[in-house]
Amino acid sequence: MKVPAALVGARVERTAFDQQVRLSFGALDPDEGYRLDAELVLETPFLFRDAAGEWHELDPGTGMGLAPVLALFGQSVTTVDVSGRGVLVIDFHDGAGLWIGPDPHFESWHLTGRGIDGITVGPGSEDVWER
Repeated sequence: MKVPAALVGARVERTAFDQQVRLSFGALDPDEGYRLDAELVLETPFLFRDAAGEWHELDPGTGMGLAPVLALFGQSVTTVDVSGRGVLVIDFHDGAGLWIGPDPHFESWHLTGRGIDGITVGPGSEDVWER
Protein backbone atom coordinates (compact mmCIF):
# COMPACT_ATOMS: atom_id res chain seq x y z
CA MET A 1 0.00 0.00 0.00
CA LYS A 2 1.08 3.54 -0.62
CA VAL A 3 1.47 6.12 2.15
CA PRO A 4 -1.08 8.87 1.31
CA ALA A 5 1.54 11.56 0.67
CA ALA A 6 -1.00 13.56 -1.38
CA LEU A 7 -2.44 14.72 1.97
CA VAL A 8 0.65 16.89 2.58
CA GLY A 9 -0.40 20.49 1.99
CA ALA A 10 -4.11 19.64 2.12
CA ARG A 11 -6.33 21.54 4.53
CA VAL A 12 -9.03 20.21 6.86
CA GLU A 13 -12.22 21.64 5.37
CA ARG A 14 -14.77 19.85 7.53
CA THR A 15 -14.99 17.88 10.76
CA ALA A 16 -17.97 15.68 11.60
CA PHE A 17 -18.77 13.40 14.52
CA ASP A 18 -21.22 10.58 15.12
CA GLN A 19 -20.18 6.97 15.76
CA GLN A 20 -17.17 7.88 13.63
CA VAL A 21 -14.88 10.89 13.33
CA ARG A 22 -14.73 12.29 9.80
CA LEU A 23 -12.16 14.76 8.50
CA SER A 24 -12.56 16.16 5.00
CA PHE A 25 -9.39 17.37 3.29
CA GLY A 26 -9.04 19.59 0.26
CA ALA A 27 -6.11 20.95 -1.70
CA LEU A 28 -6.15 23.26 -4.68
CA ASP A 29 -3.92 23.23 -7.73
CA PRO A 30 -3.55 26.87 -8.86
CA ASP A 31 -4.23 25.96 -12.50
CA GLU A 32 -6.72 23.12 -12.28
CA GLY A 33 -8.90 23.56 -9.20
CA TYR A 34 -9.05 20.80 -6.59
CA ARG A 35 -6.12 18.36 -6.79
CA LEU A 36 -7.40 16.52 -3.71
CA ASP A 37 -10.83 16.02 -2.20
CA ALA A 38 -10.59 13.27 0.42
CA GLU A 39 -12.25 12.01 3.58
CA LEU A 40 -10.54 10.27 6.50
CA VAL A 41 -12.91 8.24 8.69
CA LEU A 42 -11.77 7.10 12.16
CA GLU A 43 -13.77 4.27 13.65
CA THR A 44 -11.77 3.20 16.72
CA PRO A 45 -10.02 5.03 19.60
CA PHE A 46 -7.15 7.32 18.58
CA LEU A 47 -4.71 9.84 20.00
CA PHE A 48 -4.90 13.55 19.28
CA ARG A 49 -2.08 15.99 20.10
CA ASP A 50 -3.31 19.56 20.39
CA ALA A 51 -1.27 22.59 19.26
CA ALA A 52 0.10 23.01 22.81
CA GLY A 53 1.52 19.46 22.68
CA GLU A 54 -0.99 17.85 25.07
CA TRP A 55 -2.16 14.35 24.10
CA HIS A 56 -5.83 13.36 24.30
CA GLU A 57 -7.13 9.78 24.13
CA LEU A 58 -10.34 10.03 22.12
CA ASP A 59 -13.02 7.58 21.07
CA PRO A 60 -15.52 8.08 18.22
CA GLY A 61 -19.11 8.27 19.39
CA THR A 62 -18.33 10.13 22.62
CA GLY A 63 -19.92 13.46 21.70
CA MET A 64 -18.45 16.48 23.50
CA GLY A 65 -15.33 14.49 24.38
CA LEU A 66 -14.27 14.93 20.75
CA ALA A 67 -14.23 18.74 21.00
CA PRO A 68 -10.39 19.01 20.82
CA VAL A 69 -10.53 17.70 17.23
CA LEU A 70 -12.50 20.79 16.16
CA ALA A 71 -9.22 22.73 16.33
CA LEU A 72 -8.10 20.89 13.17
CA PHE A 73 -10.60 22.83 11.05
CA GLY A 74 -8.57 24.98 8.64
CA GLN A 75 -5.23 23.36 9.51
CA SER A 76 -2.86 22.12 6.79
CA VAL A 77 -1.13 18.75 6.83
CA THR A 78 2.67 19.01 7.12
CA THR A 79 3.59 15.31 7.29
CA VAL A 80 1.85 11.97 6.93
CA ASP A 81 3.15 8.45 7.44
CA VAL A 82 1.80 4.94 7.77
CA SER A 83 3.83 2.19 9.40
CA GLY A 84 3.52 -1.25 10.93
CA ARG A 85 0.14 -2.86 10.30
CA GLY A 86 -1.53 0.46 9.57
CA VAL A 87 -0.50 3.08 12.13
CA LEU A 88 -1.44 6.44 10.59
CA VAL A 89 0.41 9.53 11.86
CA ILE A 90 -0.56 13.00 10.61
CA ASP A 91 1.07 16.26 11.73
CA PHE A 92 -0.49 19.66 11.13
CA HIS A 93 0.87 23.16 10.60
CA ASP A 94 -0.05 24.40 14.10
CA GLY A 95 1.73 21.47 15.84
CA ALA A 96 -1.38 19.31 16.30
CA GLY A 97 -1.27 15.66 15.32
CA LEU A 98 -3.21 12.42 15.01
CA TRP A 99 -2.10 8.86 15.78
CA ILE A 100 -4.48 6.12 14.71
CA GLY A 101 -3.43 2.50 15.22
CA PRO A 102 -4.95 -0.66 13.80
CA ASP A 103 -7.56 -2.56 15.75
CA PRO A 104 -7.29 -6.35 16.11
CA HIS A 105 -11.04 -6.85 15.58
CA PHE A 106 -12.47 -3.91 13.62
CA GLU A 107 -11.75 -1.49 10.80
CA SER A 108 -9.87 1.36 12.46
CA TRP A 109 -9.64 3.95 9.68
CA HIS A 110 -10.14 4.47 5.98
CA LEU A 111 -9.31 7.16 3.47
CA THR A 112 -11.22 7.74 0.24
CA GLY A 113 -11.60 10.45 -2.33
CA ARG A 114 -10.38 12.06 -5.50
CA GLY A 115 -6.65 12.62 -5.96
CA ILE A 116 -5.65 9.91 -3.50
CA ASP A 117 -5.48 6.11 -3.45
CA GLY A 118 -8.11 4.64 -1.16
CA ILE A 119 -6.92 2.84 1.97
CA THR A 120 -8.83 0.74 4.50
CA VAL A 121 -7.08 -0.48 7.65
CA GLY A 122 -8.88 -3.33 9.30
CA PRO A 123 -7.85 -6.39 11.28
CA GLY A 124 -4.77 -8.04 9.79
CA SER A 125 -4.04 -5.02 7.61
CA GLU A 126 -1.06 -4.39 5.35
CA ASP A 127 2.40 -4.21 6.84
CA VAL A 128 4.35 -3.05 3.78
CA TRP A 129 3.94 0.66 3.03
CA GLU A 130 5.42 2.42 0.00
CA ARG A 131 6.74 5.91 0.62
